[in-house]
Amino acid sequence: MILLTVLLLWLSLRGLTLGEDENKLDFLLKAWHNANKGYLGLMALVAVFSHLLRAERWRMLLAPTGNKVGLVNSFLSLMIGYLVNLAVPRGGEVSRCYNLYKLEKTPVETSFGTVVVERIVDVICLLILIALSFLAEWDKLKKFIDSLNLFSTGGFAIPLWMILVALAGILFLVAIYLLRKNEKILKIINGFKEGLLAIFKLKNKALFIFYSIGIWLLYFLMSYFVIKAFPETENLGFSAVLTLFAIGSIAMAAPLPGGAGSYHTLVPLGLVMLYQLPKSDAVAFVFIFHGWQTALMILLGLVSLMASYLIIKWKKPQEK
Repeated sequence: MILLTVLLLWLSLRGLTLGEDENKLDFLLKAWHNANKGYLGLMALVAVFSHLLRAERWRMLLAPTGNKVGLVNSFLSLMIGYLVNLAVPRGGEVSRCYNLYKLEKTPVETSFGTVVVERIVDVICLLILIALSFLAEWDKLKKFIDSLNLFSTGGFAIPLWMILVALAGILFLVAIYLLRKNEKILKIINGFKEGLLAIFKLKNKALFIFYSIGIWLLYFLMSYFVIKAFPETENLGFSAVLTLFAIGSIAMAAPLPGGAGSYHTLVPLGLVMLYQLPKSDAVAFVFIFHGWQTALMILLGLVSLMASYLIIKWKKPQEK
């Protein structure tokens, strides 16, 4: 995954064509200096609020399982998960559950079941978002997808990742079948199932839906503020922001550290092909946008890691 990320980042930077006397790093720094820091600050505030809302939604899912956790501990665990995801793709989903266990004694298998539910809900929201972007920019998006060669000349080409996911699913089912009589395994499976079914036991399903829509609206607002922060993109309309947000969300969903590489490949391609932005400006925009977002996640993650450590250390004498 790391090698693939490095390769995609290298290819993205390689596409940054400048004059003979221009330096790529200087060009990126110039783009950063030209950016409107007020809009970038607003993006950071909205990002923090979206994480708080996601932490609150996670608390809602955990409540029907009999695990009432505090918003602070839920938020700290979530941010640690984002930090781990930057190094280990999808590793954050497990690490945030483990951190919550250390803080609240919430069973890892149960909280992980609720995380899976969250991901299913997020996929549904993403599909709705993609549908809306297609309605807004059908002609442009159709040309963009055709250019990606998702369909081979001999028919539909099944991506390797889909084959691997299918095989992993089969192996998982076989493992459950073989180990179903083991008490420890059964406890883990039952806890995981309890977390998965928590969504059907919610007291206020409407509030859960409201939170889910709110999270994605905040994500969209983050993209809007960043696009407004750069002179090269500030004149793009609502439909363009929606389309680029959809492309960026797909790129971030790739199993790469923090979407690095996939984001730097797909989003510049969308800016160039759909909105005729010069390739150098598109690459610079994406590197700064993603870098700013990643820096924020690292900062919040490190603070959350330290805060969790102090809370756990403070709790140990009391538990004795």
